[in-house]
Amino acid sequence: MIEVEGAMGVLRMHSAQPKRSWQLMDIQRSLELLHMTVYSQSVSPCGKYLAAGNNFGEIAIFSLSAALSSEAKEESKKPVISFAAHDGPIYAMVSTDRQLLSAGNGEVKAWNWSEIVKKGCKEAWCRRPTYKSSLEVPEINSLQLNLKDNSLLMAGGDCAIHMMDLESGAFTREYRGHTDYIHCLALRDQLRECLSGSEDGTVRLWDLRAGGQVQCIEVHKYEECSRPQYGKWISCLATDSDWMVCGGGPALTLWHLRSVTPTTVFPVQQCQQQVMFYQDLILSAGHSPTVNHLQISGEMKAQIPCIPCCVHSLSINEHSPEHKVLTAAGSSHRIDVFTNFGYRAFSLTFT
Repeated sequence: MIEVEGAMGVLRMHSAQPKRSWQLMDIQRSLELLHMTVYSQSVSPCGKYLAAGNNFGEIAIFSLSAALSSEAKEESKKPVISFAAHDGPIYAMVSTDRQLLSAGNGEVKAWNWSEIVKKGCKEAWCRRPTYKSSLEVPEINSLQLNLKDNSLLMAGGDCAIHMMDLESGAFTREYRGHTDYIHCLALRDQLRECLSGSEDGTVRLWDLRAGGQVQCIEVHKYEECSRPQYGKWISCLATDSDWMVCGGGPALTLWHLRSVTPTTVFPVQQCQQQVMFYQDLILSAGHSPTVNHLQISGEMKAQIPCIPCCVHSLSINEHSPEHKVLTAAGSSHRIDVFTNFGYRAFSLTFT
């Protein structure tokens, strides 16, 4: 009997150990979900999937077609696959017609969509710009695809914009002039120009062909835009032909670029992190749990509530009409989905 009890005791010890491990893992994951921030999103070329990157270096892939189905269940709103992609936060994502590109601490990685949709997560390639110091690992805050010459623009903590040829993987140009972190990039396709917004309080225009700076706008020095109580940093910008909208510490403002004139200051008190032109509206979000619908003339058309207290990423699925949605992500493990942009329909959930 003693031997049997002893054996049972050993068995009990061995069966309890994995249980404790699972409990610890569950507790750790619960804490991670509580402190999760989703910084970046990108829609697949087919429009059926949404990729999201968080502060723990994880990428989650959600099926928009399953989540939007009339037969969708709670399980449909969870990732079809998630994987560890970077050692630190994933601040930026874009998709080419074949690959998902993600940027973290100092490097850009690529993942093939054809493999991702089959639940594969093998890295296709990894590139790192040449930095001034081998010890320097600055984050990459923004990625922009330049389809006209098949290049990728990236910018971040080293105050420079780096251009990479997507065919060869070689870094072909570098644009320097900012004196502090670059937070955001935008393209003026028609003029082959790039705009950059920085912690130094400036928006700079760059000629992508000649490689030089075209213009420098010190936004915080314009009285109608200035908000000294919030600082001078530019955290978001978007452009549409001769127009630009930007904000951050300074007020969210519409600018006419040819005359370098601020034409409309929008009635948004909180600092904005994301902004985009959409049809005849400007959509913005930032340090409040709302997505703002603004008219070009300056009126606030609507403020749509969302779950994240701070929104870091807005994305519109333009690739698939039947899956066209606006998604908002930020300081939450939930990503809000707006089907008609006028209200939150449901949330996708990191697990």
